[in-house]
Amino acid sequence: LREPGDLLAEALRGLGVPGVPPTVGERSALFRSLLAERPMLVLLDDARDADQVRPLLPGNGSAVIVTSRRRITELPGAVLVQLGPLAPDEALSLLGSIAGGDRVAREREAALAIVAACGGLPLAVRNAGTRLAARPGWSLSVLRQRLEDDWLGELRDVRASFDDGYARLPGEAARTLATFGLLGASAQPGWVVDAALGRHGADDVTDLLVDVSLLDLVGTDAVGQPRYRVPGLIGRHALERAAALPPGGPRLDAVARVLAAWTATAEHAMARLPTTVFSLTAARAPRWRLPDRTLGRLTADPIAWFEAEHEALAGAVELAAGSGLAESAWGLAAAMVPYLDLHCHLGTWRRTHTAALAAARTAGDTYGEAAMLRGLAQVSLYQDRYEEAADGFTRSRQIFSDLGDRRAEATSICGLGAVSQFRGRPAHSLVHFRNALAIFVATGDRHGEAFARQAIGRACLKSGDLAQASESLGQAMRLAQELGDAHREGCVCLQMGHLHQAMSFHQHALEIFESLGDRHCGAYALQSLAGLQAARGDLARASTGLERSLEIFQELGDLSGAASSTQLLGELYRSAGRTGLARTYLSHASALRRSLPV
Repeated sequence: LREPGDLLAEALRGLGVPGVPPTVGERSALFRSLLAERPMLVLLDDARDADQVRPLLPGNGSAVIVTSRRRITELPGAVLVQLGPLAPDEALSLLGSIAGGDRVAREREAALAIVAACGGLPLAVRNAGTRLAARPGWSLSVLRQRLEDDWLGELRDVRASFDDGYARLPGEAARTLATFGLLGASAQPGWVVDAALGRHGADDVTDLLVDVSLLDLVGTDAVGQPRYRVPGLIGRHALERAAALPPGGPRLDAVARVLAAWTATAEHAMARLPTTVFSLTAARAPRWRLPDRTLGRLTADPIAWFEAEHEALAGAVELAAGSGLAESAWGLAAAMVPYLDLHCHLGTWRRTHTAALAAARTAGDTYGEAAMLRGLAQVSLYQDRYEEAADGFTRSRQIFSDLGDRRAEATSICGLGAVSQFRGRPAHSLVHFRNALAIFVATGDRHGEAFARQAIGRACLKSGDLAQASESLGQAMRLAQELGDAHREGCVCLQMGHLHQAMSFHQHALEIFESLGDRHCGAYALQSLAGLQAARGDLARASTGLERSLEIFQELGDLSGAASSTQLLGELYRSAGRTGLARTYLSHASALRRSLPV
């Protein structure tokens, strides 16, 4: 980069000054006096900082445009204009002006793919255009394919610019940028920089990267965190720079610390959720803790925190799995389960557990394998894949038993009980739930005990043993209230409503599930409440509730729940004398049931 004195000397000679003064101050004063008599537009391109710009500023009457890779905010009166990437039409216009408008118009689809691969950056689009202009025999599809295979190799000017910018960064900033490249395209919370560098209060590095436009501030999330993302091509360049480093060492240390921070924060948020029954923990997974004040502020509303971090957490699990950090992968996946269960994010649940299971198996981590098998079995159960669920629960139970973790074994036994229940085998489910209850009581897991007692009450209710159902549900209710487990209380209320045919229990259960954001259990509460409303002749409310429950079951992919609501709607319309509509619903319910596993 050139010094202000050299630039002033060149400008003065261009203005016809025969003898250039020796000092920067004298040159700057002469430059201002000359432009005071001859107002001009001064363009200062690719400025380094405010110190480089100040001596080159003219006096009144002239205008100045300063372009820079970094935000220069120290110049009084300057208007800061942040230039983003070109819009697709603007990028196509630039590409066409260089490579030929007719050529671009003939292969518009390939041209759009090219400007998308360029990330809308003018330098990249110009580089692509000059490549095409120099090769008139190429179709645009040729360059499109080459960009997909090796975009930096094709856009050499862009690579040189990025390499130059990367080389100018201080060490901590370069390491942070490389870490962000590995973390992928999703926006990350600001504390990731602290974890990557292993120190709290790394705002100076964040601010530097933002100022030089290598990190974008994309906004503030629902829990008040600023979120950052590396711009498209810069992120790909950072990822390639990180990938070129030797495996292990500082690169892996930074990633491991970020994952350890995700684990510690996710576990802290999980512990504050309304229910954490069946949660499993990777005891040996590393943890990097945020300051208590920060941690408390971020997770004050744990559901909001999980909502904000949903995708970033899933990406962290996959990064850990791909980096060979098996315990971090499955520990983080396990910490997400209570939230994923509460809000029925079954796709994310299966995706994260599948990645973590593969990592655990590769590392020979049998406990992690069992934990992920159990979690995947639960997803399969919710998706009516009973054989698959039974296999996962059985295999995880055996591993937990072999490892001597009786409490974890009981969680898998409960899963087997649920499979039997959904298969219409209440006697089998009772055996499993009573076995699990004995283990929970012996190991002092009161949350597990509340679950098992509620499950026993439900199974007894199905089999007609109302006295035992009442006793078990009463014990479960007392435990849930003592533990402050509102979700379990809602589940027990739902069964109490069936037991006593009391609308108040169903309504209370619905209110609890809606307050917790549990749409799945809420749909079952709506379904049960509608049954009582229909029995009492309130067909309009019953129909509305069943339609709402059916919509939720369909959104969540619960075929069993959808079949039940459809069946009840058919019966309701038949009792109301609307036989045509009733036949439609009853026929659809039969089709849904035929699609379920036997």
